[in-house]
Amino acid sequence: MPLLPHIEIEPGLPVAASVIWLHGLGADGHDFEPIVPELHLPEEAAVRFIFPHAPAIPVTINAGYIMPAWYDILDISIDRKVDLAQLLRSAEAVQQLVEREEERGVASEQIVLAGFSQGGAVAIQAALTYPRRLAGLLGLSTYFATADTIHPHPANAGLPVKLCHGSADPMVPEVTGRKGYGQLLKMGYTAEYQTYPIEHSVCREEIADIALWFRRVLPIA
Repeated sequence: MPLLPHIEIEPGLPVAASVIWLHGLGADGHDFEPIVPELHLPEEAAVRFIFPHAPAIPVTINAGYIMPAWYDILDISIDRKVDLAQLLRSAEAVQQLVEREEERGVASEQIVLAGFSQGGAVAIQAALTYPRRLAGLLGLSTYFATADTIHPHPANAGLPVKLCHGSADPMVPEVTGRKGYGQLLKMGYTAEYQTYPIEHSVCREEIADIALWFRRVLPIA
């Protein structure tokens, strides 16, 4: 499987850690590119940011319109019926990016997987099933689409997980995010959950909280 096309933002110093960050439905890797300077991470943190582009596929809930998507969404019910096979393929493609970072000298323990909306659902699957320990998992305005089918790998038991959600989200209702949080806790993950008075987006306060979390899970002084 060829590597996903992606954007890379390189630090000024030799890379010490990597963040692989997945966009949401209909967006692309440029969507979260502007967030990097807003995190105000120190230069010595030497974090490489990788923003993959999802393939363009027909999306059932959008009348079959072809758009960037990590998987098809078949209906928009509270539990969301998704194309599981496509989601798993996307998770495997993300794991290939993790493996490529390891080949480039970044230890798996210094790699974070992050994702917004359906990108978050893919990041959850990819992180919890990865066979080597990761630094953490960040899910934004997302849901645990594979909670009933996933077979987590013991290498990432207790993985630090941060979930953020808008309390007024009309696209992925906050109750869906909170449900995923509860499922992760039941599985034994060290998860934390925060809400913000926003819709299906991110805000400055959220970005500041994400930056603090990166400082906790990555080798950042």
